[in-house]
Amino acid sequence: MKFSYLLLAALALAPLALADGLPDLGDYSQTVLPPQEERRIGEEIMREIRASGEMVSDVEVADYIGALGYRLASNSSENTRSFSFFVIQDPTINAFALPGGFIGVHTGLIAQTRSESELASVLAHEIGHVVQHHMSRMLEAQKRATIPSMAALAASILVARANPQLAQAGIVASQAGGIQRQLDYTREHEREADRVGLQILNDSGFDTSAMPTFFETLMKNTRISEGSAPSFLRTHPLTTERIAEIRNRVEQLPYRQVPDSLEFQMVRAKLSAGVGTPSDAVRYFDSNLREKKFSNEASQRYGLVVALLRKQDTLRAEHEFAALQALLPRHPMVETLGANLLMAEGKAKEALARYRNGLGWFPKYRGLVYGYAEALLSTGQLDQAANFLSEKESLLPEDGYLYELQSQAYVRQGKNLLGHQAQGEAYFRNFDIGSAVEQMELAVKSGDGDFYQQSIVEARLKELRQLQGDPKKK
Repeated sequence: MKFSYLLLAALALAPLALADGLPDLGDYSQTVLPPQEERRIGEEIMREIRASGEMVSDVEVADYIGALGYRLASNSSENTRSFSFFVIQDPTINAFALPGGFIGVHTGLIAQTRSESELASVLAHEIGHVVQHHMSRMLEAQKRATIPSMAALAASILVARANPQLAQAGIVASQAGGIQRQLDYTREHEREADRVGLQILNDSGFDTSAMPTFFETLMKNTRISEGSAPSFLRTHPLTTERIAEIRNRVEQLPYRQVPDSLEFQMVRAKLSAGVGTPSDAVRYFDSNLREKKFSNEASQRYGLVVALLRKQDTLRAEHEFAALQALLPRHPMVETLGANLLMAEGKAKEALARYRNGLGWFPKYRGLVYGYAEALLSTGQLDQAANFLSEKESLLPEDGYLYELQSQAYVRQGKNLLGHQAQGEAYFRNFDIGSAVEQMELAVKSGDGDFYQQSIVEARLKELRQLQGDPKKK
């Protein structure tokens, strides 16, 4: 993955390039880093991930994982702490926790889990690592071992969790490989994450038997194809004893059979529609529907329409969408897909009407929010776009993409102060305070805002400089 190469290269330059700007990590006698320090290290890594382009930008996939993750985290012992869930475009089976409650999931894990409870079990396991402060403990232990740069250490954690092959590669192998070996989760860490994760899974209403079942499947497949263990097994080593211990715990809990959510099925279908060539994806769904190889027909028809749009076969996509809508008359993913199809057909007026209707039913659904704003921009309705985005920013205040779109609207209107201000807020929500400060400085210098707008920007610039830790500009 691109960001793995970037971070490995950063390891070699760590003493020169990465130490500046990191928080003072306090007293070495602490056994666990303070949460705010841990979070700042995590944000430093997340900024690199976002810049790498490897994070899945599809808002429907991201929101599904976020909703599943928050459902689980709300039943953890630290349900008031800040968690952030994201998806990495990678076909390998893996998930990983970063400092500060950031949890990443590979698309390969979503595709290979056979039930939503299996996917939830892996997320619950990672949440277990977070609430037991395993990453924080390892960071603290390495700090006492006088690793020269905490940023480099945090980078090596990401490499080790996200791409173990690269962490062990020849690039700065003596440094990165040594750190990775020291940062592998211990057996005790894994048992703790299993125990805590299983309780979270149970309290969240999922099938707890999914955890040992999924782990057993991974081990079985590894024996069948020797030498190609899934990434998850390399970073979270499994043993038959561990699985037996999980199974024993499951047997003490009440049996619960839990059906998959429709969203789980549709997100998996959407990811499958993006695999291979467009023609291959269409053939895949055609075969499934023809041979009735599915547990949910609507999700397969949804995937077929997505694949047809990817193939630019809008005529057939329109026909298949009608069949999908007969199965699911009102669902936010279907409404978004229908409006996107109309835009692809060049029917902007009908598409805008469909987006508006969908937003009437699902006002906070980001797929519809993004689609409507982008459609307004593409049809030159700049005032409407800027006003709509201002309204939605109050409902979704942490969404950086809304500010990015709003910046586009303002810039095209010649409103430079507002354009730079909105772009600065977008950078801030992507953990890039340096770029946010630069944009606010440009907004201050733009000279086209009124007194009220200028005052707001100056106050925000001062606040951002304080967060950046620039004593000369407070």
